[in-house]
Amino acid sequence: MFIHIGDDHVIQSKDVISIIDYSLMTSSSIIEEMIFNQRKNKQVVETEEDSAKSIVITKGYIYFSPLSVYTLKKRANMMSTLNKLEDFTEEQEM
Repeated sequence: MFIHIGDDHVIQSKDVISIIDYSLMTSSSIIEEMIFNQRKNKQVVETEEDSAKSIVITKGYIYFSPLSVYTLKKRANMMSTLNKLEDFTEEQEM
């Protein structure tokens, strides 16, 4: 399934490794170093810095999202719930 993470970006939920609150970036030298290295490799998709609320880490890229961690979590959980629903559509007989 797919998750809309804001700024017209949609990613596959299976590719998500982690979703981190943006405010934690400055408190962790490991996160800062990882983002610095990924920027050198042009694998960071940035948003306007004032609007970033979360960092979405996937297998190939790091995304700065204007949506909160909570909102992204709800969207991811909604997709897993939808996957578990049974299909009750009636099959048409021909």
